[in-house]
Amino acid sequence: MSLSPSAKGTVEFGEHRTWYRVTGDLRSGLPVLVAVHGGPGSTHDYLLNLASLAEIGWPVVHYDQIGNGGSSHLPDRGAEFWTVELFLNELDNLLCSLGIADNYVLFGQSWGGMLSAKHASAKPAGLRGLIIANAPASYPLWLNEMKVLREQLPPGVNEVLLRHEAAGTTESHEYVDAMTVFYNKHVCRLAPWPRDIMASLSEVYNNPTVYQSMNGPSEFHVIGTLRDWSVLDCIADISVPSLLISGRYDEATPATVQPFHDLIPDVRWEIFEESSHLPHLEEPERFIEVMAEFLKHLD
Repeated sequence: MSLSPSAKGTVEFGEHRTWYRVTGDLRSGLPVLVAVHGGPGSTHDYLLNLASLAEIGWPVVHYDQIGNGGSSHLPDRGAEFWTVELFLNELDNLLCSLGIADNYVLFGQSWGGMLSAKHASAKPAGLRGLIIANAPASYPLWLNEMKVLREQLPPGVNEVLLRHEAAGTTESHEYVDAMTVFYNKHVCRLAPWPRDIMASLSEVYNNPTVYQSMNGPSEFHVIGTLRDWSVLDCIADISVPSLLISGRYDEATPATVQPFHDLIPDVRWEIFEESSHLPHLEEPERFIEVMAEFLKHLD
């Protein structure tokens, strides 16, 4: 089977539109894997290789969350518009509009993992399984660990970051260069970075509204509306089989993932030894094997 989409389109979401891509047959009878991307404010592109699961029968849906990619762009909306509830409602709307709300699995990566966990905690009837990949259980935990990782960077790098963050000059070339040192160690260890992740980064660069409003100027300097957000209060309510994925060098460190393992009743954790934040790109063959094994047990 080709990884070419079997369908593309948009669904109405209030007065806006959500773009989606289908690989495989949504009516196959198997639960549909829905890929919830990170950011917030990124796009589906860097998760495209999940479409290869359609080769073994699992239909896959990618979508771009509102604000970026093929979905409605709203660059004039303020921070008060971009809420967790907005993106939860968009996900519910997509599932219903595609007719898959009665039989689906969520794969949430990074911010998408937290969003998927929050969705799953409401015990939706059609959810069959949950994969939380490279996601923290809370942003306060994340920020604590970012401090640890930053202090382990080569001498002088964190000092550059701190100086520009204090001055509000995080768009400077010097800050970006120092930021790249962190990213190459804890976001993606491949050189050069794969085309798919570069496509998503380009989308964020061209329209940073959502990322900057909710997150901030970088992965490790979270000063947006999510800085205090957590799912610690609800993840014990997740009732479906769950898989945790993280990388040995992940910016989502074990301390940020541990609460999922401690609190979700039916869960297992796979750590990818040669990966950072993107095991699906850094160790793609093992990643697909782990995903296929998990999905097989859901069938």
